[in-house]
Amino acid sequence: MVDSVFPLSLTASRMARALVRAGVGWLVAASASTVWAEDLADISNQWLQGALAQTQAQQSMPLRMEVQVGKLDPRLNLAPCLRVEPYLPSGSKLWGRTRIGMRCVEGAKPWNVFMPVTIRAFGPAWVLVNNVSMGEVLTHEHAMQSEVDWAESPHSIIALPDDWVGQTAARNLTAGMALRQTMVKAPEIFKPGAGVKVLVQGSGFVVTSSGKALESGSAGQNVRVRMENGRTVIGTVNQQGEVVVAQ
Repeated sequence: MVDSVFPLSLTASRMARALVRAGVGWLVAASASTVWAEDLADISNQWLQGALAQTQAQQSMPLRMEVQVGKLDPRLNLAPCLRVEPYLPSGSKLWGRTRIGMRCVEGAKPWNVFMPVTIRAFGPAWVLVNNVSMGEVLTHEHAMQSEVDWAESPHSIIALPDDWVGQTAARNLTAGMALRQTMVKAPEIFKPGAGVKVLVQGSGFVVTSSGKALESGSAGQNVRVRMENGRTVIGTVNQQGEVVVAQ
């Protein structure tokens, strides 16, 4: 059994920690001889491979990872370096199209450059076999399981059918798309203007009232409701279609 949604932010964090550990090894290796600009691609690739191997060992369902290291601007004229330090730039994630920093920390002319990299993570996903219109309820017939690159998009893959069957399409979807969190939403329970039951909850009490929905509502969604006294409140729709307002 796999996790229903792949935790991208958690994976990026683990990768970053692993890269630090892998980077220490490279500081030692790179210091053994002079490093030239043409060596940076190999250094980057081996550094990334080591970090991803450590990350995979920590995951409940290892993905098939692929690393592609890009090229630096050929117009750069980097001086030879005795010690190169790879690092993850602030705000960058080792997922999809990204970059890693490479800096010379021991040389006649210190320098700092950014190496473009692409990290792909292949794993099981549900791929649409037909176009789906916005608002249409998804069934088992709408998708089939296949292997896709989870890192192709920053949005989380939905891996378990229970998390998309019975949901509605949040927008028009095209055949061939892998289902991700942002593509589906819970079915609409009520429409704007519908009368709804409101549960006002506080410490040790629950007050039941009624009001009129000012927008459509689905389970788990926050909606605005106009109460009978004219006051507008915001609450969360539960599975029964009631609006729960916390005090």
